[in-house]
Amino acid sequence: MEKLHRVVIVGGGASGLELATKLGDRYQNRVHRFGRLHVTLVDKSRTHVWKPKLHEIAAGSMDTDDHELNYIVQAHWHHFTYRIGSMIGLDREQKCVHLSAHLDANGELVTPERSIPYDTLILAVGSLTNDFGVPGVQEHAIRLESLSDAKRFHQRLINACIRAQTQEGALTPGQLHVAIIGAGATGVELAAELHRTTREVVSYGLDRVDAEKDLKVILVEAAGRILPALPERISRSSHQLLSNLGVEVMTAAQVQNVSKNKVTLASGQTIDAELIVWAAGVKAPDFLKGLAGLKTNGANQVLVHPSLQSIDDPAIFAMGDCAACPWMVDEKGVQRVVPPRAQAAHQQASHLLRQIEHIIDGRHLSEFKYKDFGSLVSLGKFSTVGSMMGGLIGSHFFIEGYAAKLMYLSLYKLHELALHGWFKVVLDTLVRLINRRTDSIVKLH
Repeated sequence: MEKLHRVVIVGGGASGLELATKLGDRYQNRVHRFGRLHVTLVDKSRTHVWKPKLHEIAAGSMDTDDHELNYIVQAHWHHFTYRIGSMIGLDREQKCVHLSAHLDANGELVTPERSIPYDTLILAVGSLTNDFGVPGVQEHAIRLESLSDAKRFHQRLINACIRAQTQEGALTPGQLHVAIIGAGATGVELAAELHRTTREVVSYGLDRVDAEKDLKVILVEAAGRILPALPERISRSSHQLLSNLGVEVMTAAQVQNVSKNKVTLASGQTIDAELIVWAAGVKAPDFLKGLAGLKTNGANQVLVHPSLQSIDDPAIFAMGDCAACPWMVDEKGVQRVVPPRAQAAHQQASHLLRQIEHIIDGRHLSEFKYKDFGSLVSLGKFSTVGSMMGGLIGSHFFIEGYAAKLMYLSLYKLHELALHGWFKVVLDTLVRLINRRTDSIVKLH
């Protein structure tokens, strides 16, 4: 009887979907010495959008219809199986992943609780924002962790503008103000994007709203500068550009409490805002902590060897933001892990693709070597700044303006190429360029 090796990938983000697609393409209908390879991708959503694009969807500058990818269609085209559901448990002895029941918007059962057997399990469940236990964040702040979060924020933003246009009387304190907590890449990119799109929305006949006086974006960061994880020159350049745009930037400002339409700082200062976005901190999903005895760090990341193999189970791997993969020892002698970046997820997916036959045969696995190609931060149409080739020639090769913008766009194109190939990417790009000539600049629904 022909042997079957079952690879189950949990998480359809950048790394999980790229790996499922490439494995399906490479091993479709091919029999190897280990038999056939069957790939199953598990995700709680039906569609995929590249996570670094969520701020554009939230601001309304990107139409999801042009960029959303359906998992069922991708699985059909690239020879893997897709199963919808959230991972709620793991049986390492029986080698089964337990999935929750999936309900539709009306609470109707779509799929029941079930288990999926595996021979090799790859965890690629990404990361979430970390509220650090700050009171009120869960109830009153929006997090940009998923496509539904970004759409919900955008709807509230449009509704806020329409409400201001049609209400009687003057605006209340904080009305049409957006407070963004956390000035990492997501917070900074969202602040710049919102400055442009809110003014575009007002230009569509909302004459009772004064864009310069009524619309306000406040960016709040607990550290001493914005983009604290990136080189200081990028931070300074981004801060200056945001300030020139009229974005209020507050650094060394620790949030103590979030309530309805209000942020309270540790200093006692309060910020009135109709919309509050929490974009501070990153951690892996809470369900990973203590999952079937797998060891995790303080950020819930699964501890793995440099091969991306769990330190507790040779049949389980982790990659992307949910993996604590050793990287380098810093100047203080502290072991650092691979940072949670899109480029790291892409590299790890490519690494496991090359290692899959070694994994199945139980042969020695090569170590994953992270190459830091620097960081880029998009400030909308205004600019893009960053440092290139950081891990190869140092972090002082500063790049900005149009060249940096092209480099930033190329990162997304590399992701699309991994999923679709050259022909489809070229056609889709041409269609989007044509549609931009006929559609509104900002999505209004």
